[in-house]
Amino acid sequence: MSINRLIEFLDQNKVKYTRLAHTKAYTAQEAAATAHVPGKEMAKTVIVKLDGRMFMAVLPASFNIDFEQLKRMTGTENAELATEQEFRERFPDCDTGAMPPFGNLYDMDVFVADKLTEDEEIAFNAGSHTDMIKMNYADFEKLVKPKVIKFSYA
Repeated sequence: MSINRLIEFLDQNKVKYTRLAHTKAYTAQEAAATAHVPGKEMAKTVIVKLDGRMFMAVLPASFNIDFEQLKRMTGTENAELATEQEFRERFPDCDTGAMPPFGNLYDMDVFVADKLTEDEEIAFNAGSHTDMIKMNYADFEKLVKPKVIKFSYA
């Protein structure tokens, strides 16, 4: 995977960021540990289906999704994880499971867990299991315009 699409987007919007390379890691918590990023600042991107439609749910790496709360906050009847087969084609330039939380680059709405907004900076996978971006949360919010809701727990 090339992270060029994300880098170009950040550069076009004149956003400051740090690109971090790390040893191969398959979970957000592993990536945070290998890149020496505090776990609460590491954002993981999870693809969920709400009433059959796919969304990005972005939350701290050490947190889990409360699907009942997610349904209540979004006014939907059904909430579940999307399978890799269901979303893989939406992210042709990304390793499966390493999608950056930029739904706007993939025509997908984004929900951010309220806990993630407490950090000044966030870090996230940049499309591969060895690349990460660290940037100000405020810049991320300005670019992605996610809906911030409470749907996660430690």
